[in-house]
Amino acid sequence: MTSPTGTSSGQTMVSMSGLRRCLSQMSMLAFKATTSGEEAWSHTWSRFRQSRFNARRIRKRVVFKHGDCNVVQGNVAKRRRKYLQDIFTTLVDAQWRWTLLVFAMNFFLSWLLFALVWWLIVFTHGDLSEEHLSGNDTTYIPCVTNIRGFTSCFLFSIETQHTIGYGGRTPTEECPEAIFVMCIQSITGVMIQAFMVGVVFAKLSRPKKRTQTLMFSRNAVINHRDGVPCLMFRVGDMRKSHIIEAHVRAQLIKHKVTKEGENLPFFQTELKVGGDGEEDKIFFIWPTTIVHKIDCHSPLYNMSANNLLRERFEIVVILEGVIESTGMTTQARSSYLPSEILWGHRFQSLITFKKDSGEYEVDYALFNNTVEVDTPLCSAKELDERRAMYNHDGLEVNSKYLTTGQCRMTGLFPTARSQSSDTLSSMDSLSIDDGHIEIKIPVSPIGVTVTAPEEAEEKTPLTNGSVPNGTLKNKSNILPV
Repeated sequence: MTSPTGTSSGQTMVSMSGLRRCLSQMSMLAFKATTSGEEAWSHTWSRFRQSRFNARRIRKRVVFKHGDCNVVQGNVAKRRRKYLQDIFTTLVDAQWRWTLLVFAMNFFLSWLLFALVWWLIVFTHGDLSEEHLSGNDTTYIPCVTNIRGFTSCFLFSIETQHTIGYGGRTPTEECPEAIFVMCIQSITGVMIQAFMVGVVFAKLSRPKKRTQTLMFSRNAVINHRDGVPCLMFRVGDMRKSHIIEAHVRAQLIKHKVTKEGENLPFFQTELKVGGDGEEDKIFFIWPTTIVHKIDCHSPLYNMSANNLLRERFEIVVILEGVIESTGMTTQARSSYLPSEILWGHRFQSLITFKKDSGEYEVDYALFNNTVEVDTPLCSAKELDERRAMYNHDGLEVNSKYLTTGQCRMTGLFPTARSQSSDTLSSMDSLSIDDGHIEIKIPVSPIGVTVTAPEEAEEKTPLTNGSVPNGTLKNKSNILPV
């Protein structure tokens, strides 16, 4: 049986051993920090920076989603001098804490400087001597009445600069220099006040703040509109005051190698964008979908859904216009990476008409919502090539959806004409539904050969309304019948 004394002593030994291990580890850490010094701390600092800036390094955006540019100007010669030469813009662009600090320091330093000037005037005139401060000499006229030290000079400086006029301290005609300094301080005070009020007003009325109520959709989408593949994104304005002369621009930033071998890491290509029409100007009274048609002139002409997963580029979108209430020009920016582009999606409608009030209501809860739609996975170039091939073979393509080669999707097949006639007038009807071709033939047998859009390897005659093997074979794929 173990005694309580033995148990407590054992626990004490265990705790002491743990304490010794802890002290040993701490001493080893201190030894490592002392011996390896700079290397150990640089490794720790690099790990901290890696965790701190990991997100920014992975994203590698040129323009952030909220519109700020991810660009830092470095190694600029005489940077401070150039900033001071344009002090007004520097203060307007600075953060509020620095602007308010400069605002307060300007007034305080001007009060202090002129207080020192007033003290020198009254000191050289002898107003601060004991015999004059005692008031025994009634015939003595000071430069400024009721000045008894530097504190009195500081208070008089504030009263003069801001024309407070308490009435306790007044300059006299005894010192002409005092009258001159009073005029200079009054002019200086007005100039400082006008300058700082102008800075604060310009900072408050900056058109940049108007962009806080301009919205871009979280994602861009790619789908077909009127048979043309389009890149789309949505813009909106939540204020009642509108943006006048609003127009949209878009630029594709991507790495490019010229024919001469020059590497252009940030080559900018202008994308032709617009609203429902072709122009980039929009009537911005409600959220508008901006469309870029992916045609032969588009830099996205060769991009397929598979390429979108591997491409590295950034689409910067810019909305510019005049603020209706202030008349200033504002600019809102955003960007989309390939991971933020949804292939085969369409924006959900968010405008409804309220019969009770007779108004159109915009539901911004649906601003970023999208729905999936059938869209070919191939590029616009391949889509045009296949359409041209079908038209060349005398085939009629009644849908924008093609299902040959890489252009596979869930959709409709093209209508195939017979080789023996230009039309299917000899047949009763031909219907296409969910990829299945249903052919109804009259009672009297008529020989008709139906081929797929490309030149068929095997031609299957249709007689007595039967289709052998139930398939139509083609070089590129097999279409179920």
